[in-house]
This record gives sequence, C-alpha cells and structure tokens, in this order.
Amino acid sequence: MPARRPPPGTQEPLFQPPPAHQPLAARMRPRTLDEFVGQEHLVGERGPLRRSVGRGHLGSILLWGPPGTGKTSLARLLAEAIGARFVTLSAVMSGVAEVRSVVLDARDQLALHGARTVLFIDEIHRFNKSQQDALLPHVENGTVTLIGATTENPYFEVNSALLSRLRVWRLEALTDEQVATVVWRALADPERGLAGPLGPEGGVTLADEAFEHLVGLAGGDARQALNVLEGAVALAEDDGRRDADGRISPTLVHVEAAAQQRVLAYDRAGDGHYDTVSAFIKSLRGNDPDAALYWLATMISAGEDPRFIARRLIISASEDVGNADPRALQVAVTAAQALDHVGLPEAQYALAQATAYIATAPKSNRAGLAYWAAVADLQAQGALPVPLHLRNAPVRAMREYGAGVGYRYPHDYAGGDVEQQYLPDELVGRRYYVPTDHGYEVTIATRMVAREAAREEAGASGGPRKLPAAERGPDVDPMRVAGGVMWTRETSRRKLAETERRDAGG
Repeated sequence: MPARRPPPGTQEPLFQPPPAHQPLAARMRPRTLDEFVGQEHLVGERGPLRRSVGRGHLGSILLWGPPGTGKTSLARLLAEAIGARFVTLSAVMSGVAEVRSVVLDARDQLALHGARTVLFIDEIHRFNKSQQDALLPHVENGTVTLIGATTENPYFEVNSALLSRLRVWRLEALTDEQVATVVWRALADPERGLAGPLGPEGGVTLADEAFEHLVGLAGGDARQALNVLEGAVALAEDDGRRDADGRISPTLVHVEAAAQQRVLAYDRAGDGHYDTVSAFIKSLRGNDPDAALYWLATMISAGEDPRFIARRLIISASEDVGNADPRALQVAVTAAQALDHVGLPEAQYALAQATAYIATAPKSNRAGLAYWAAVADLQAQGALPVPLHLRNAPVRAMREYGAGVGYRYPHDYAGGDVEQQYLPDELVGRRYYVPTDHGYEVTIATRMVAREAAREEAGASGGPRKLPAAERGPDVDPMRVAGGVMWTRETSRRKLAETERRDAGG
C-alpha cells in the first residue's frame, strides 16, 4: 500500500531556523498565557478563553483583530493549554486538497491515539466559498477544532454557514503601555531577547525619547515595534553608538530611520478603511473641522483613493448640509473637479478646503429625509396614478380623455404660483419636506410660509389672480417652438450628411 503523502500542515515546522537567525519578533513570541500581553478581556484572569481552556475545553473560534495583536501566538497557546496538536494552514497557499489531507490525518490521530487537533488557518477570509464549505462537516463533528484568524470583518468576508459554527472573538490593538511591556521584555530578556548572546555585545538601552517614539510608531502592533527596535539596534551598532556602560544605545534618529515613516493602522480594503471613513463622515456631520481634517490626513497619508474621499464629501454636502447651505454641494463638486485637473499632492488643498467648509456649514438632513419618506410611501402604496390635469397631452385625442385638462400654468398667476393638486389623490395633504431653522433653510421656510399665506388669501378673495396678458411676457408656446427648431435642425443635419456621402463617393 503506498504511503500517504504527509499533510501540508504540521504540528511543528519541519525546519526551524536557529534562534540566532530568527527575527526578534519571532523569538519573543509568548510561551505561556501568563506571558501573553494584551487581550485581557479574553485571556485575563477572568477571561472566557482562559477559563475555557482551564477546564480542558476549546471550541472552534475565529480571532478577529488588527495585525500584531497576537492572533497566531494566542492560537498556539490555546492548543497547548488543552494538550492538542497544533496544525497550521495558510489560506493564501492552501486549497481544498490540503484541507482534506489535514482532516484525514486529524481523524487518524483521534482514532488511533485519542489526540485532538487544532487546525489554525491564518487569513481565513482569503478562502473562497468552496474552501470554506470543505471545513463545515469536520468542524461540526469535531474532527478538528478550527481556529481562524483574520484582519477583516468576518461578518462580511466569511460565509454565514462557517461563521455559524465559530465563536467570533475580537482582539483589540495593544495600548501603548502594552507595547512598552513587549519592548522592555525584548530589551531585558537574556535568553531570547537583546540582553543575552542573541543580542549585541554589552546589551541594549533606549533613551526615554527614543523609547516613547518607538512605542508611538507601533500603533498598537507589537510585531511592528519589535521589528523597528531590531532595525534601530542594527543601525546604532553599525554607527558604534554606545553609552558609558558599553551598551548599544539607539537614538531617536535611529528609530526613525528604522521605521522610515509612521506605519498607519489603516487598510484600504479592511476595517481600518471603514472605521476611518466613518470617523471622517461623523466629524463632518458633527461640526468638528479639526477632527475631519485629521481623518482626511489619515486617509490621504495611508494611500486612500482621493476620488473616494471626494465622493464622500459630495455625499455629505447633500446628506448632512443640504439646503441649510446649498453652496456646500458646489464646493464639494468643485473640489472633486480640482482633483481631476491637478491631482495629488496639490489637490489636497481643495480637499481640505471642502472638508473645512462642510464641517463648519449649518446642517440639515431634511431634504434627504423628505425624499426617503416619499420612497416609503411609494413602497407602501405602489406607483399611484398621476392626476389627470398633470398628465402629458401632446395630441388632441388625449385631451378629449381629460389628460392635461384643468392644469394651470403657475407663471400666468401673480407671484408665479397657483394652488392646485400635485400629489396623487391618496396622498393629498402629505408633507415631506419640513425645513429647519438652520442657515439658508430659514429663507426657504419663510418662503414656504409666505406662499401658503398667499394661497389662503387668494382663496379667501375669490381665487388666484391671473396676470394680464401684457404682464405674462411674449405669447409663445416654448415646447411647440422648440419642436419646430429640432425638426429643422434634424432635417438640415440629414441633408448635410447626404451631401457629405455624395462628395465622398464622387
């Protein structure tokens, strides 16, 4: 019988580089739950995951959180805590065949040795639907305990069938204090860190200014902090920078050089994108130009598509400012046009100008609310018939059936207004648009009140006053004249085209 190919996932990697060749972040992975930094709400003394594995139980879970929060380390520690084999797959490199191979091996281990298998899949959101479906029966019957890890929102990226079989646990970015703890351990650890034979001769020390800057650069990502620390130590050692005690002493300049630039906790395709955009929109709506400009800078610096930002400004100008300041929409649209004309970096001025204008403008959402109230009536009652007097009647036969009969042309009346029914019969009296007392909507509201009063006065005095012919302007039917112009234009165009074809043929 041929030997079965070993599964691509293994309890331990077949080859582990010697510690001296491992990155500092890999060497400093926590070895126990007590060493694990952060996520107190999950693995603290009363955390649900710690209490669960303390009883020997671990169900299939999904760890969701930003990079550098310890998802892989936590998965390994949880498996060790219940005495299970820890098998890893990468969603980027593996497919259905690899999943089935791991499941077969897990089934054998369980049947022959009673050994449980924890299958850890990093970036599980990258599995397509068929790959995720391949996991379902084996997760459900307990052949494997699945721990998935993702930086993306699983409620969007993981299919519902698999998600219903997993308990989702949210990991938060580490606080500066927690990142500082990780960095101090790396500096002081004589076995795996920089204080022993794996570090430079004499050890390492960081001045307060460089230490605080390093922690701040990490943005809650412990791996990033250790990578920058390792790079800064290498640069300082190359420069021969040591303190009076002979320890390598990276400066602020070394830290900045190792980091190159602040690594923003932002992903255009992930939660960072949605959270930052949400903060930007809410700052605009909340009349806080300083916060809005900060989030604008965050998006631009992180590489967000500036056209996406321009679209959000246009939406906010209508949704949140509306008729309280109609110029806001003009400013937003102009900023978008400026972006198309000049591009980045110069267009940042236009985007900043529009951001500040919208954030400080008076706010009204009444136009949008009015529209959605109308949509709600449409959905509830369907498309209601157009009143006969409002219908189009391009031919005499349609007028004989009542279409267009009784319509009064507002421009023929005093004030350019005449009261008549415009809504369907079922909605007569329905009011959708109710202006606020903010900004230009004060003018709109005043105008609406005055128009209502004029209509009431006209009704009380025997009806609306129709303007004399001399005050109504030229006696002309614009649509009839326009139709004649278009007919003449199309006739001329066809004749010109025929002439051009004859000339080309000759």
